[in-house]
Amino acid sequence: MKLLLLGKDGQVGWELQRSLAPLGEILALNSRSGSYCGDLADLSGLAHTVQTWAPDVIVNAAAYTAVDKAESEREQAYRINAEAVEVLAQSASASGALLVHYSTDYVFPGNGVIPWQETDEVGPLNVYGHSKLAGEQAILVSGCAHLIFRTSWVYAARGNNFARTMLRLATERDSLGVIDDQFGAPTGAELIADVTAHAIVATRHEPALAGLYHLAAAGETTWCGYARFVLEQAAAAGMPLKVAAEAVTPLTTDAYPTPARRPANSRLDTHKFESAFGLQLPGWQQGVARMLTEIQGK
Repeated sequence: MKLLLLGKDGQVGWELQRSLAPLGEILALNSRSGSYCGDLADLSGLAHTVQTWAPDVIVNAAAYTAVDKAESEREQAYRINAEAVEVLAQSASASGALLVHYSTDYVFPGNGVIPWQETDEVGPLNVYGHSKLAGEQAILVSGCAHLIFRTSWVYAARGNNFARTMLRLATERDSLGVIDDQFGAPTGAELIADVTAHAIVATRHEPALAGLYHLAAAGETTWCGYARFVLEQAAAAGMPLKVAAEAVTPLTTDAYPTPARRPANSRLDTHKFESAFGLQLPGWQQGVARMLTEIQGK
């Protein structure tokens, strides 16, 4: 099997290099790759790469993810999250390749408290969400075989992330306030990559499994709950903190205005995914605890 991986240096892309390795020959690209084009802003170069490499599976882990900047960089967000995805989808349709693509809970309006199902009506609140939804729709219109995974609150031990920021702030500041009215599930890049590899193998054997799925860790929390869990784990490991977990102040979204509106309800119903692929997604605490152990061990 030949695989094309785009966005190899991102949180999910980095883990995909590991999880996809047993499946076949991988061409892993970033935006700076040389002989092949991995820059999603270069639409013609992207199409040429797919045509030349002729992969059996295209895995697109690249995206424009600067949610607030997207409000003022609408054209760039759409080029990468929608137009480039359309090119990949059309190329996959023409060649018969399976396209794997990652989307987001931000395609939903974020109201209510019930976890979103794949069949629920969408309604993005910001430019980023609209651009990701346009990418989804381009895939559906193309008719290519696809796996679209909507996920939420992605993190990894590698690079900067929310947990690292909380650990740093809790050692520097005397007080800490975090948003407590947005709900979701922190989801590890490692988990996403591992189940993606499983889903690719399953779908190659049973093409009817292709489609749109919600993929997130089990359970739910708020950003404040997430921060408190991180600090609890750090304190238990003996890390000196100026702010204890129970001292983190809960804030409302209104108290921390941002250029882009965020959904209050980012819960995703993953029953369809678990049933289709015979998997049980672990609780979010398990992955975060493992990530913290890895961070503290470095």
